[in-house]
Amino acid sequence: MDTTLTIDQVHTLEAFADTIIPGEKRGPDDRAIAGAATGGGAVASGAIELMLSPEGGLADTLDSLADGLNEHARDYAARVGLTPEPTVPPFVAMEFADRIALARELLDPGHPERELWVALAMFSSMAWDTGAHMHTTDALAAGHPGLTTMGFMPPDPDGLWRFPRFSYGRPLAAIHPRTTPRGDPQ
Repeated sequence: MDTTLTIDQVHTLEAFADTIIPGEKRGPDDRAIAGAATGGGAVASGAIELMLSPEGGLADTLDSLADGLNEHARDYAARVGLTPEPTVPPFVAMEFADRIALARELLDPGHPERELWVALAMFSSMAWDTGAHMHTTDALAAGHPGLTTMGFMPPDPDGLWRFPRFSYGRPLAAIHPRTTPRGDPQ
């Protein structure tokens, strides 16, 4: 599998992920991240790493998706009278409000390519919501932006999650008598 992306393609995918779950700029020259929110968004949460993971099934199409986003950005710019800056990819050059408007078009139920853009948006969300590209304990130890913002509880010192308080304030069922101390059935 060839997952080699150009820097422009990476920036385009980052700009799309940042449109789905915005974050703060990585520095003053950052063009891919619009800086529409404080804290880490989808990009800081690992959206590109998740998109590139072989398990996700998107890696082989990312170059085409990035190029398609830029083609749609060119068309959008022409329709609304924008002149894209030629030094960055067209989607990256767009103001955040225009990125949102184009993403809404691409994600609209009537758009013929909707399934492609929904998949890309889902990977952006999964990176922030779950840190799916890494083990949860590692993500929490690294201060994963999404998990930290949501208040995801860290595991007990032995690396296991136990919930002394049940979500309904009581156990939902009695533990089976042959359940081992690790929670495995016998």
